[in-house]
Amino acid sequence: MENINTYDIPKRTQNIEKKVKLIIDNNTKLFTTKNLKLAFSLIDLTTLNTEDTVEKGKLFCDNVNSFSSKYKGIPNVAAICVYPSLVSTIQKRLKTEGVKIASVAGGFPASQTFISIKIAESKLAIEKGANEIDIVMSVGTFLEKNYETVFNEIKLIKQSIGDVHLKVILETGILKSPELIRIASILSMEAGADFIKTSTGKTDPPATLEAVYVMTEAINDFYNKTGKKIGIKPAGGISTSQDAIDYLSIVKHNLGNEWMNNKLFRIGASRLANNIVADIIKIETGNIEEIKQF
Repeated sequence: MENINTYDIPKRTQNIEKKVKLIIDNNTKLFTTKNLKLAFSLIDLTTLNTEDTVEKGKLFCDNVNSFSSKYKGIPNVAAICVYPSLVSTIQKRLKTEGVKIASVAGGFPASQTFISIKIAESKLAIEKGANEIDIVMSVGTFLEKNYETVFNEIKLIKQSIGDVHLKVILETGILKSPELIRIASILSMEAGADFIKTSTGKTDPPATLEAVYVMTEAINDFYNKTGKKIGIKPAGGISTSQDAIDYLSIVKHNLGNEWMNNKLFRIGASRLANNIVADIIKIETGNIEEIKQF
């Protein structure tokens, strides 16, 4: 916990908007089928709605299972992300090798419950078949500057799930300032997060390029300090191919090619997948199609 004080917070959070604009203004050459296919392979295909059903979970799996035979040459998504109640359905239905099962847990999306419940829910999701867990940092506690409690909660959850990847959602739209986003990023990584993630998609604004810029700088500083590579996951409101390319350009600029894979880079999305496939087909064949695969 005391390690947070060894990071330079103020100097690393200046002129973020200008830095982001410069990167985006120079990323026009990145809009290629190669990068769109890369972006597609980073997607955590997500359904986190109150009305989710077992049948919707099965349909998600069937669409992923059939994708490669329908769209040869496009890699499949990285994971399917669902509520804990659908994990066993996904585990039984998913037949595509390499696609992970991610479950939100820990009192998602508000994280307003007891730490014992957060730990139990995370472990139960794993028992049902999840191999990745997405939790929300205790935002209210964080905003009270009770950083030690937030740190300890993340650490306890990570210890309880062992080698299973833990993604910590910072809910950056609520944090507002770059300084707070940077502190939350460092705190989560020091506590054991394998990924840091922008948003649940349930608050406004969800993901922003500026937040991801700050988070990737924090990841780079953590890597330089510890030698450990932490993943990044923009999520919430990402729906167009250009959105995906913009986030890809930020991550590539700040972290480099070593992060250009789904072991260290994910995009949480529900609408994005169909749009990327449609744009790939348009570029490669000239055909304008509305894709309804997912």
